[in-house]
Amino acid sequence: MSRSPGRKQENHKISRELFVLTYGALVAQLCKDYEKDEDVNAYLDRMGYSIGIRLIDDFLARSAVKKCRSYSETADMIAQVAFKMYLGVTPSVSCSSAMGNEFSLILDKNPLVDFVEELPAERASLCYCNLLCGVIRGALEMVQLAAEVTFLQDRLKGDAVTEIGITFLRKPEDRKHKRN
Repeated sequence: MSRSPGRKQENHKISRELFVLTYGALVAQLCKDYEKDEDVNAYLDRMGYSIGIRLIDDFLARSAVKKCRSYSETADMIAQVAFKMYLGVTPSVSCSSAMGNEFSLILDKNPLVDFVEELPAERASLCYCNLLCGVIRGALEMVQLAAEVTFLQDRLKGDAVTEIGITFLRKPEDRKHKRN
């Protein structure tokens, strides 16, 4: 049997849609299980962190990237390679600090919210995609980069874009001298 030329892309799209729908069902179930949005947000972050510490091995093996020399290169790598590889989008990156340790990933399109209209009024403090923050934080920690990752803006909350803030917690030279 022969395959049609567009078959692989079609399967990828179906897999992404299935993932997005499954993720939506997970968040809906967590909202039923936990009364407070903060508890749901914390659970999504922990779950994402666990995914991130495992996903970094797959990322490094499949992407064959070189070691990043700066926080700027790391932020670009997350946006241009990792997001493209796993979510099919490429966020823009902006540096938001003079020290060069704070970056924003700005997503014009967030595939995790493809089937979400808006958050219910009673869930106004829910960070629906908080899983992404945990994934980024977990993956960075596995390559010895401590970071704080939070949502700064969210389209589901009425903002113009979705923005994820990454703050690296140590200076690059701190990593080099900590080995004993």
